[in-house]
Parts: sequence; structure tokens; C-alpha cells
Amino acid sequence: MGFGGSESYGRDPGEAPVTIKILIAGGFGAGKTTLVGSVTEIRALRTEEPLSGPGAYVDSLDGVERKSTTTVAMDFGRITIRDNLVIYLFGTPGQERFWFMWDELASGALGAVVLADTRRLADCFPSVDFFERRRLPFTVAVNCFDGARRYHPEDVRAALDLDPGVPVILCDVRQRSSARDVLVALIEHALQGLQRARAAGTHV
Repeated sequence: MGFGGSESYGRDPGEAPVTIKILIAGGFGAGKTTLVGSVTEIRALRTEEPLSGPGAYVDSLDGVERKSTTTVAMDFGRITIRDNLVIYLFGTPGQERFWFMWDELASGALGAVVLADTRRLADCFPSVDFFERRRLPFTVAVNCFDGARRYHPEDVRAALDLDPGVPVILCDVRQRSSARDVLVALIEHALQGLQRARAAGTHV
């Protein structure tokens, strides 16, 4: 499956429009806002605010010392596959004090991307736990930051204690093609899960 941004294709007048909701989650500074901005065809809605002095005592900047802003609500983007198929991206805030928003954002989502930063790998544990407990399909996308040590996907899988079926992908979300590949992998993973559930007669 692939998509090319805002290009669209002919639509049968009788076809009902389909929308896909995807969450972009992960720890503070993992690249969620960057991923949404890389692939959206519209101007990304961002709710970033400067990091305040008091906030620095709450949000650890170890490993992301250059980060000067933080998402306080969500990021939002859109990708049109064709006239009757649109993907909506919702980037979740990473800090613990904003986790109360995740349940609302997860409602109706096809799946989620969990962005991982190997400099602060433990920061993505809450996202992994959240989606595992809600049985929402997700992929782990390891954002390869400049200067960060590179790890094999299977090493990341072991460190996060992921199920064998959860895709782990190396990426650079600053690059549109790399961010796109992450979304394609998630959609394929989620659709395969739906097909298996239907074949087994499980209500989804």
C-alpha cells in the first residue's frame, strides 16, 4: 500500500467516504510533531508552547537538551489517498501530565505509531502499555536521531518486550518517504489483524 500526499483518484458517486484515524504517540521529544508535519497535505495543526522554567523541573531534557517547545494538546494532519479515503493523524502529547487525553484521542483509531528514541527508550513504555492494554494495533518506529547509537530492530523489540507480531521499523521522520513508510507499515499491520480476526470469527 502506498500514498503520495494530496493526489486523489476518481470516486464512484455511490461510494461512501472512508476515514482512517491514526495516533502518533511516544515519549517527550521523540519526533511526533515532526512526523505529522512531514506527511500532512495541509498545514499541520500544532499546539506547541515554549518550555517554561518550571516545566523544566517536570519534563526531563536528558538526551533532548536542544528541545525548546512541547505539545500541550495534540498535533493534527491529513492525508488524502483518493477522494473517498482520507487519513487523519493525531499526535499525542508525550508528558505524563497530559496522558488523561489519550483515551479520547484513541477512540475510533485504526491503530497507532509509537515513536521510540533510543537515547530515552524507557519513555515509550507508557505508550506501548497503553495500546497493549486496549488491544489497539501499533507499530514501534525507532526515530534515528543524528549522533544517537543505532540498534537492530530485534534489539529494540527485546528491550521493550514486544510481541513477535508487532512491527519495529527504523526511520527518520524528518524525511517524508520514511515517515510515509511508517504509516504504511502500521496500516498493513492493522488490516492484517482485522482479517485474521474475521477469519477466526472474532467480533472486532
